Amino acid sequence: MPITKTDRESIIKKSIHLFKVHGYYSTTMANIGDACGLIKGSIYYHFKSKEELALECLKYIHEIFNKEIFSIAYVNNLPPKEKLRLFTKGVEDYFLNSEGGCLLGNFALEISNNIPLLKKEIIDYFNHWEDAIYEILKSELGEQKAKEKAMQVVSSTQGSIMLMRLYGTSDVFKVQNKGILKLLS
Repeated sequence: MPITKTDRESIIKKSIHLFKVHGYYSTTMANIGDACGLIKGSIYYHFKSKEELALECLKYIHEIFNKEIFSIAYVNNLPPKEKLRLFTKGVEDYFLNSEGGCLLGNFALEISNNIPLLKKEIIDYFNHWEDAIYEILKSELGEQKAKEKAMQVVSSTQGSIMLMRLYGTSDVFKVQNKGILKLLS
Protein backbone atom coordinates (compact mmCIF):
# COMPACT_ATOMS: atom_id res chain seq x y z
CA MET A 1 0.00 0.00 0.00
CA PRO A 2 1.40 3.40 -0.93
CA ILE A 3 1.84 5.84 1.92
CA THR A 4 0.17 9.20 1.34
CA LYS A 5 0.09 12.61 2.97
CA THR A 6 -3.21 13.52 4.52
CA ASP A 7 -4.57 16.22 6.74
CA ARG A 8 -6.26 16.20 10.14
CA GLU A 9 -9.80 16.54 8.76
CA SER A 10 -9.35 13.58 6.40
CA ILE A 11 -8.16 11.44 9.29
CA ILE A 12 -11.13 12.54 11.39
CA LYS A 13 -13.64 11.73 8.62
CA LYS A 14 -12.20 8.28 7.99
CA SER A 15 -11.97 7.63 11.73
CA ILE A 16 -15.62 8.60 12.22
CA HIS A 17 -16.64 5.97 9.69
CA LEU A 18 -14.49 3.27 11.29
CA PHE A 19 -15.59 4.13 14.83
CA LYS A 20 -19.26 4.11 13.78
CA VAL A 21 -19.07 0.80 11.98
CA HIS A 22 -16.65 -1.09 14.24
CA GLY A 23 -16.77 0.73 17.58
CA TYR A 24 -14.09 2.42 19.63
CA TYR A 25 -12.39 -0.65 21.04
CA SER A 26 -12.43 -2.66 17.80
CA THR A 27 -10.94 0.18 15.75
CA THR A 28 -7.18 0.34 16.08
CA MET A 29 -4.84 3.12 15.12
CA ALA A 30 -3.44 0.69 12.54
CA ASN A 31 -6.96 0.34 11.03
CA ILE A 32 -7.21 4.11 10.85
CA GLY A 33 -3.76 4.37 9.30
CA ASP A 34 -4.70 1.79 6.66
CA ALA A 35 -7.94 3.65 5.85
CA CYS A 36 -6.00 6.90 5.49
CA GLY A 37 -3.08 5.42 3.54
CA LEU A 38 -0.74 6.19 6.42
CA ILE A 39 1.48 4.18 8.65
CA LYS A 40 0.09 4.02 12.17
CA GLY A 41 2.83 6.25 13.57
CA SER A 42 1.93 9.06 11.17
CA ILE A 43 -1.42 9.52 12.87
CA TYR A 44 0.39 10.42 16.06
CA TYR A 45 1.79 13.46 14.25
CA HIS A 46 -1.79 14.83 14.22
CA PHE A 47 -3.24 13.25 17.39
CA LYS A 48 -1.34 12.25 20.51
CA SER A 49 -3.66 9.31 21.27
CA LYS A 50 -6.66 7.34 20.09
CA GLU A 51 -8.68 9.05 22.81
CA GLU A 52 -7.76 12.50 21.47
CA LEU A 53 -8.67 11.40 17.94
CA ALA A 54 -12.01 10.04 19.15
CA LEU A 55 -12.72 13.31 20.97
CA GLU A 56 -11.98 15.28 17.80
CA CYS A 57 -14.35 12.99 15.88
CA LEU A 58 -17.11 13.68 18.41
CA LYS A 59 -16.44 17.43 18.25
CA TYR A 60 -16.47 17.32 14.45
CA ILE A 61 -19.93 15.75 14.34
CA HIS A 62 -21.18 18.02 17.11
CA GLU A 63 -20.07 21.05 15.09
CA ILE A 64 -21.85 19.77 11.96
CA PHE A 65 -25.06 19.38 13.97
CA ASN A 66 -24.62 22.82 15.58
CA LYS A 67 -24.20 24.51 12.20
CA GLU A 68 -26.58 22.53 10.02
CA ILE A 69 -29.33 21.23 12.31
CA PHE A 70 -29.43 22.63 15.85
CA SER A 71 -29.16 26.19 14.51
CA ILE A 72 -32.55 25.79 12.80
CA ALA A 73 -34.21 26.06 16.21
CA TYR A 74 -32.90 29.59 16.65
CA VAL A 75 -33.95 31.07 13.30
CA ASN A 76 -36.30 33.90 14.26
CA ASN A 77 -38.33 34.26 11.08
CA LEU A 78 -39.56 30.65 10.86
CA PRO A 79 -42.70 29.35 12.56
CA PRO A 80 -42.18 26.45 15.01
CA LYS A 81 -43.83 23.91 12.71
CA GLU A 82 -41.43 24.76 9.87
CA LYS A 83 -38.44 24.70 12.23
CA LEU A 84 -39.46 21.24 13.39
CA ARG A 85 -39.89 20.03 9.81
CA LEU A 86 -36.48 21.35 8.74
CA PHE A 87 -34.82 20.07 11.91
CA THR A 88 -36.28 16.58 11.49
CA LYS A 89 -35.37 16.55 7.80
CA GLY A 90 -31.79 17.50 8.66
CA VAL A 91 -31.52 14.70 11.22
CA GLU A 92 -33.06 12.25 8.77
CA ASP A 93 -30.78 13.30 5.91
CA TYR A 94 -27.70 12.92 8.09
CA PHE A 95 -28.50 9.50 9.47
CA LEU A 96 -30.00 7.99 6.31
CA ASN A 97 -26.83 8.93 4.42
CA SER A 98 -24.37 7.76 7.05
CA GLU A 99 -23.40 4.15 7.66
CA GLY A 100 -23.07 2.91 11.22
CA GLY A 101 -25.69 4.86 13.14
CA CYS A 102 -24.85 7.70 15.51
CA LEU A 103 -21.24 7.87 16.64
CA LEU A 104 -22.17 9.76 19.80
CA GLY A 105 -24.95 7.30 20.60
CA ASN A 106 -22.68 4.35 19.88
CA PHE A 107 -19.92 5.77 22.05
CA ALA A 108 -22.42 6.58 24.82
CA LEU A 109 -23.18 2.87 25.03
CA GLU A 110 -19.66 1.58 24.49
CA ILE A 111 -17.28 3.88 26.34
CA SER A 112 -18.96 6.72 28.22
CA ASN A 113 -18.27 5.18 31.63
CA ASN A 114 -14.64 4.42 30.79
CA ILE A 115 -13.41 7.67 29.22
CA PRO A 116 -14.73 10.75 31.07
CA LEU A 117 -13.44 13.24 28.49
CA LEU A 118 -15.49 11.58 25.75
CA LYS A 119 -18.50 11.28 28.04
CA LYS A 120 -18.50 15.04 28.60
CA GLU A 121 -18.57 15.74 24.85
CA ILE A 122 -21.37 13.19 24.33
CA ILE A 123 -23.44 14.79 27.09
CA ASP A 124 -22.87 18.26 25.61
CA TYR A 125 -24.04 17.05 22.19
CA PHE A 126 -27.23 15.48 23.50
CA ASN A 127 -27.92 18.53 25.70
CA HIS A 128 -27.61 20.80 22.65
CA TRP A 129 -29.97 18.53 20.71
CA GLU A 130 -32.50 18.58 23.54
CA ASP A 131 -32.15 22.37 23.96
CA ALA A 132 -32.81 22.92 20.26
CA ILE A 133 -35.96 20.79 20.28
CA TYR A 134 -37.11 22.56 23.44
CA GLU A 135 -36.56 25.92 21.74
CA ILE A 136 -38.77 24.85 18.83
CA LEU A 137 -41.57 23.43 20.98
CA LYS A 138 -41.79 25.83 23.94
CA SER A 139 -43.93 28.54 22.31
CA GLU A 140 -46.52 25.97 21.24
CA LEU A 141 -46.44 23.50 24.15
CA GLY A 142 -45.30 25.58 27.11
CA GLU A 143 -42.01 25.21 28.94
CA GLN A 144 -42.66 22.07 31.01
CA LYS A 145 -44.28 20.03 28.25
CA ALA A 146 -41.66 21.21 25.73
CA LYS A 147 -38.88 20.04 28.06
CA GLU A 148 -40.50 16.62 28.46
CA LYS A 149 -41.12 16.26 24.73
CA ALA A 150 -37.57 17.35 23.91
CA MET A 151 -36.18 14.55 26.10
CA GLN A 152 -38.55 12.08 24.44
CA VAL A 153 -37.58 13.23 20.95
CA VAL A 154 -33.86 12.75 21.57
CA SER A 155 -34.44 9.38 23.25
CA SER A 156 -36.78 8.06 20.58
CA THR A 157 -34.56 9.31 17.78
CA GLN A 158 -31.52 7.57 19.24
CA GLY A 159 -33.51 4.40 19.84
CA SER A 160 -34.77 4.39 16.28
CA ILE A 161 -31.23 4.95 14.94
CA MET A 162 -30.08 1.96 16.96
CA LEU A 163 -32.93 -0.19 15.63
CA MET A 164 -32.32 1.04 12.08
CA ARG A 165 -28.74 -0.19 12.36
CA LEU A 166 -29.75 -3.46 14.03
CA TYR A 167 -32.49 -4.35 11.55
CA GLY A 168 -30.79 -2.91 8.49
CA THR A 169 -33.88 -0.91 7.51
CA SER A 170 -34.79 2.74 7.91
CA ASP A 171 -38.51 2.05 8.45
CA VAL A 172 -38.50 2.50 12.24
CA PHE A 173 -36.45 5.70 11.94
CA LYS A 174 -38.79 7.21 9.34
CA VAL A 175 -41.89 6.31 11.38
CA GLN A 176 -40.35 7.85 14.48
CA ASN A 177 -39.57 11.07 12.57
CA LYS A 178 -43.17 11.30 11.33
CA GLY A 179 -44.24 11.07 14.97
CA ILE A 180 -42.00 14.02 15.87
CA LEU A 181 -43.72 16.16 13.23
CA LYS A 182 -47.09 15.40 14.80
CA LEU A 183 -46.01 17.17 18.00
CA LEU A 184 -46.99 20.47 16.37
CA SER A 185 -49.90 19.33 14.17
